[in-house]
Amino acid sequence: MLSMKAKYGIRALLYLAKQTEQVPVLISELAEKEGIPKKFLELILLELKNHGVLQSKKGKGGGYFLRRKPEAIKLGRVIRVLDGPLAPVPCVSQTAYIPCDECEDEKTCGIRLVMKEVRDAMANILDNTSVADVLGKVHTASARQMEALMYHI
Repeated sequence: MLSMKAKYGIRALLYLAKQTEQVPVLISELAEKEGIPKKFLELILLELKNHGVLQSKKGKGGGYFLRRKPEAIKLGRVIRVLDGPLAPVPCVSQTAYIPCDECEDEKTCGIRLVMKEVRDAMANILDNTSVADVLGKVHTASARQMEALMYHI
């Protein structure tokens, strides 16, 4: 399950990606606009900065901004940075594998076989979806909603 930390992190990245010019955005502005607790957001942004997703500028006119273009920032990487492995169980994780104590044979374990499929499907979607892709989906959904409202008037 996606944590609030990851949800807030993705929301922050979407907000930063929507800025027409890549000028630094203050944490206080981002927190207010997105309804994210400021102290929690500070920790999230620092973690994303430490992993090369964001950059910051200190002093007057300072704040956070995307280090790379929105097309280059994949959700899978962001979620792994903020939440850890994508795998629903540790025995199918590619980055934090741990065998299950109760498992007699990993190769024939039904739970592991299904959870590996789940992990693979999630990783495929998240590792191939960028921040720009999400903005595109939001734009399309908003346009459809406006179109539906116009037909009901």
